Amino acid sequence: MNPTFEFCDFENPEHLAALADLTNEYMADPMGDTMPLTKLQQLRLVDGLASHPNSLVLFALTDGEIAGLSTCFINFSTFNVKSYLYVHDFFVKPEFRGKGLANSMMQELISISQSRGYCKMTLEVREDNHIAQGLYRSLGFEECTPNMLFWTKKL
Repeated sequence: MNPTFEFCDFENPEHLAALADLTNEYMADPMGDTMPLTKLQQLRLVDGLASHPNSLVLFALTDGEIAGLSTCFINFSTFNVKSYLYVHDFFVKPEFRGKGLANSMMQELISISQSRGYCKMTLEVREDNHIAQGLYRSLGFEECTPNMLFWTKKL
């Protein structure tokens, strides 16, 4: 499998449909564990990401088919005084799993981050997602020292 990668072109209807569809598929996946977006929410999603100044959406393609996506945001580290990449969503369609696509997509994000001079990459991973943890560890990701907790307050 030799995947290719494309940034989401928010003027391309195929890309917009793929962004909404893959996000919904991720949300319905056991690791997303939530209800898919309504049509109105899908429209708001693509519009919100298109207009967000620091979003980056990368598609992974296999034989021309969009098989995975990573939705990221460029943040700024006050401690390092440099930008960094936060990987917010990372998803590969089930029929493409186990073939190295996730590894290739993460390698592409690392390469993009290095070429742009980012100081680091961050991501969150579910405690019970051992497959993803194994991938991230194999690529040099590790828990923070001291260990950080990801907290949230729903509004």
